[in-house]
Amino acid sequence: MTGAARRPPLSKDTRLCISLAGRPSNIGTRFHNHLYDVLGLDFLYKAFTTTDIAAAIGGVRALGIRGCSVSMPFKQDVLALVDEVEPSAQAINAVNTIVNDVTVSGGRLTASNTDYLAVQRLIAEHGLDPAAPVLIRGSGGMAAAVGSAFRDAGFRTGTIVARNRTTGAELADRLGYDYAVDVGSRIAAVIVNVTPVGMAGGPQERDSAFDTATIARAETVFDVVAMPSETPLIAAARDAGVPVITGAEVIALQAAEQFERYTGVRPTPGQIAEASAISRA
Repeated sequence: MTGAARRPPLSKDTRLCISLAGRPSNIGTRFHNHLYDVLGLDFLYKAFTTTDIAAAIGGVRALGIRGCSVSMPFKQDVLALVDEVEPSAQAINAVNTIVNDVTVSGGRLTASNTDYLAVQRLIAEHGLDPAAPVLIRGSGGMAAAVGSAFRDAGFRTGTIVARNRTTGAELADRLGYDYAVDVGSRIAAVIVNVTPVGMAGGPQERDSAFDTATIARAETVFDVVAMPSETPLIAAARDAGVPVITGAEVIALQAAEQFERYTGVRPTPGQIAEASAISRA
């Protein structure tokens, strides 16, 4: 931890932020509470699950809870329960962040999607060329966020690769990209994995989402899998000398976007990196 904890003692004035997920983890709890301590902010973060999302969001409003992170399976259900939906959530019809303006009588809930915002920030920070073709493997909710972020950043040439023909073709059509059931001999300057391939503890944790030939011909390799941050795909790209964007960067930036919305404070890059490492330990 950077320096001594400086968070004020808990009191009636301590502001609460929460997460709602079907299967809560400790990642957000560790990330946010660590930064509250480091920055001396009078906030507390707690993870929850629920079988009644409408009642839970009603509680956010009624109890004056400042912020709420939303994970599967609630990302679309909450759209009808908020007062305003920002373009980041409109772009993919899914929410992962709700901010409650408690200065408004009865609260005012604004929804956004910081996964989308984090990917857009990484595209800019890594200087990716919008004229380059992008090859995205995956067709789930996170793939929609990634694909929409690339499209809205100006990437007009792309391919969605997914074994699920229904969701894959639908996502490709929505983005204006091509669709393929497998990678085959396809190559692209930017290749992105948005599947569980390479995820720790999963059945394919030792596999790479793309083969060595596809990796070697890419200019940037992007793996959204965050645990581990050094997936087989990222390791193979580093071995080939290809620049990478890791899932650890995504999860850190999306959490930092949430943190700033909740508190009004933007942590430094070093503080974000430290909190992210602690959250995934």
